[in-house]
Amino acid sequence: MKGEKMEERRHTSREYERELQEIKEGLLYLGALVEKAIERSIKSLMDRDTELARKVVCDDDDIDQLDIEIEEKCIRVLALRQPTARDLRFITTAIKINGHLERIGDMAVNIAEKAIILNEEPQMKPYIDIPRMAEIAQGMIRESLDSLVHENVDLANKVRMEDETIDDLNDQIFRELLTYMMEDVRTIHRALIISHVSKSLERIADHAVGIADMVVYMVTGKSVRHGAICDPREE
Repeated sequence: MKGEKMEERRHTSREYERELQEIKEGLLYLGALVEKAIERSIKSLMDRDTELARKVVCDDDDIDQLDIEIEEKCIRVLALRQPTARDLRFITTAIKINGHLERIGDMAVNIAEKAIILNEEPQMKPYIDIPRMAEIAQGMIRESLDSLVHENVDLANKVRMEDETIDDLNDQIFRELLTYMMEDVRTIHRALIISHVSKSLERIADHAVGIADMVVYMVTGKSVRHGAICDPREE
């Protein structure tokens, strides 16, 4: 009888670990989907490929569905397993990271929708800083999720500090667009749409920082959402 109970506990423990692993893998897969959505939305703008932009909009349903599935798994673990301490921090972190990733997908859709509009008009200027912003933002997403997998606070802090580069590029693009609008009123409509694209990328980077913030909280138990850099050596 005692042996049966021990085996039952081991089985329950294995099931619990499997559930946690499934949540982590789901977040990584969702991260891959939203990163691909960003890449395609920017490509649709650069190549003036409206069909690709429409595919980004259509594929957002898959991102939304996975978002729901991950959230349901997290809630089920909370309800049935009643995790404590570090596991509880992981589940609450996973729920918030899931939300950040879903909203990144929404931003990719916003960019694709703007690309559809811009592709119908003559190109106002070469896109130089926009793809650069997208590349940095995608890297921030990858690094923030890597910091989750490896529980690496230093990498999470690196992501948080990279946000300044994105903000600077966003400001630079806006100043350049403002010059175009002042010189020729016919560019105002296109310039404002490009500005929306830049702002969407800036918000994507903000969500990547939000993920990194949650990783720091998960590993250290400290909230750094208001800008403080956490030194793991202080633990």
